[in-house]
Formats: sequence, C-alpha cells, structure tokens
Amino acid sequence: MFQRLEDVEKRYEELNSLIADPDVISRQNEWKKLMKEHSDIEDIVIKYREYKTVEKNMMEAKEMLSDPEMKELAEIEYEESKEKLPKLEEELKILLIPKDPNDDNNVICEIRAGAGGEEAALFAGTLFRMYSMYAERKHFKIEVINENATELGGYKEISFMITGKGAYSRFKFESGVHRVQRVPDTESSGRIHTSTATVAVLPEIEEVEIDINPADIRMEVFRASGAGGQHVNKTSSAVRLIHEPTGIVAECQTERSQVQNREYAMRLLRSRLYEIEKQKQDNAVASERRSQVGSGDRSEKIRTYNYPQGRITDHRIGLSIFQFEDFLNGNLDEMIDNLIATDRAEKLRGNE
Repeated sequence: MFQRLEDVEKRYEELNSLIADPDVISRQNEWKKLMKEHSDIEDIVIKYREYKTVEKNMMEAKEMLSDPEMKELAEIEYEESKEKLPKLEEELKILLIPKDPNDDNNVICEIRAGAGGEEAALFAGTLFRMYSMYAERKHFKIEVINENATELGGYKEISFMITGKGAYSRFKFESGVHRVQRVPDTESSGRIHTSTATVAVLPEIEEVEIDINPADIRMEVFRASGAGGQHVNKTSSAVRLIHEPTGIVAECQTERSQVQNREYAMRLLRSRLYEIEKQKQDNAVASERRSQVGSGDRSEKIRTYNYPQGRITDHRIGLSIFQFEDFLNGNLDEMIDNLIATDRAEKLRGNE
C-alpha cells in the first residue's frame, strides 16, 4: 500500500507541473483531464502527508524518551501519534479504493411504469416526487427532459436531469426495479396490489468522453403533447433522435425551442450510448465481480415500498426503514449512505 501511496504522491507532483505549463493549458481537453486527475488524487496525497507527519512525530518522540527532561512530553506525543496512525491508515485504504470516474457527474434519470397499469404510473409519479425533493435537499437542480403523463397524475415514463457536483454518487444505486405494495384508491375490497416502476440512472457524459458520428443520427421533429401551454400543439418543437447503428432513441419535448429540445435529447443519447459501451466492457472483464450492492441492472428488484406496514426495504443490503412518509418526502440519506458504505466495504475487501 505504501508503495502505491508513494507513486500517487509522485504523480501528484508531476501533475502540479503539467497543469501550470502554458503549453498544456493551451490544449484545453488535455488540461481538463489532467485537472480532473489532480483533483481525484489530491485528498489521497493530503492524507498521506498527514500520515507521514504523524509517523515522523512519533519517531522523534520515541528518541526523546531517553531524555529525562523531555520524557513526560515525549510520552504524550508518542502515545497520541501511535493512536492516530491506525486510523489514518484505515482512511488511506478507503481513499485508495478506485473512485467511480462518473461520481461527480450530473445525472440523467428515467422512470418507467412497470407492471400494474395506472397504479404503476402513479407509483412512478411518487418516485419522481421523492427524487425531486431529495435533489432539493442536496441543493441539486432538476429539469424534466421528457414526460408521458397519465390523466390521474402519474407517468408512463419521465426523464429528467439532476445537476450538481456529486449527483451521480448519490443517485447511482437507485437503478433497478422498485416495487410498491398498497391498496389503490380504486380498490373497493381493500385488497393490496403490487406494482412496479423501473428506474435507470445514467451519468451525463461530455462530448469528449464518447464519440458519436453525426451521420449516424437521424432527427425527427413532432408536435409536443400534454401540458405546457398553447404552443404545444401549434409548433413542431419536440425532437426525437435515432442512433441508426444501435436503434437507440432519445427525445425531448419539454422546451419551447427545437434547438433546446435537440440539445437535451443529445445529452440523453450520449448517456445511453455510454451505458451500453460500459456494459460491454464490464461483461468482457470476467475477473470483475459485481458487488452485493449491484451495478444498476434495470431488471434487478432492489427495493419494496410497503404502505400497509409503513416499511421501505432495500433487498441488496437487507435494510428496512420505517420513517415512511419522511422517506417519500425525500429524506433518502440514511438509505443511500448505507448503500455507499456497503459498496465501499466490499471494494475494500476486494483490494486486500
């Protein structure tokens, strides 16, 4: 581990020189990548230098133990430093876990009603409200990209962007099938129904990260439907992009401008293509095993929302939360923190 830390510190010093080099600064794409690398390892270097300082203080205090005049102070310094070192070492092990390169990215989230008809659509609306309120708590900005609303206020599907540093790190474990158990308002006999909604969380991908040939994209325009004002049915402002090689479709109809709708659809398309490419790479590396927390497989049932019992259970980590209304009102931190901690612990075991 300490050899790795020495290598990281050496690389950090190299990066300090490179990002200050006018020649490198003039090549903006390269400079941005170097700045990101510098930012990614800075915390490791700071913590390692703190470790080395404490270790040095401990060794110096040990040498002074033989001096009668300094013995008392030296013992205090020695014991304090000795106690700090194991804690710092554990912190360094955690910092050395490979960071998800997308953790700081914005998020594109897609919620689709699954089994359960109108009840599933209403549940999709509940999830959208929950994520919107959580985003607000974390001071993230949320923008709807595309929506297909139902008459009762649910969604057959809705796509939206969550903007803010670290958004992906907080939302990435939400991908999968969410199941709800409750008595619908339309159920006269009081029978509990089970419905599902599928959540997909994609990191927003910059143009430099994935290369798309413009010739591979076919654009269609159409009139937007649903709420939005009189302009909706009068102008063909909605945009649908079709990536011909893969057949992937991305559309946006929430903005008045066709240009804005195309920009949002393009961002969505980039993220979907990136997800497919990443999945191929993950499948190709046979030695990599997905953690218990899960990789965000859309077919994986991850969580159950049981209304009669006031309980929300995450099946990946076996955690149940009974602050039901609080959770649906966007207080997700306890669940998300536990998911992150479990993922980190398993990666730590994999590094040993």
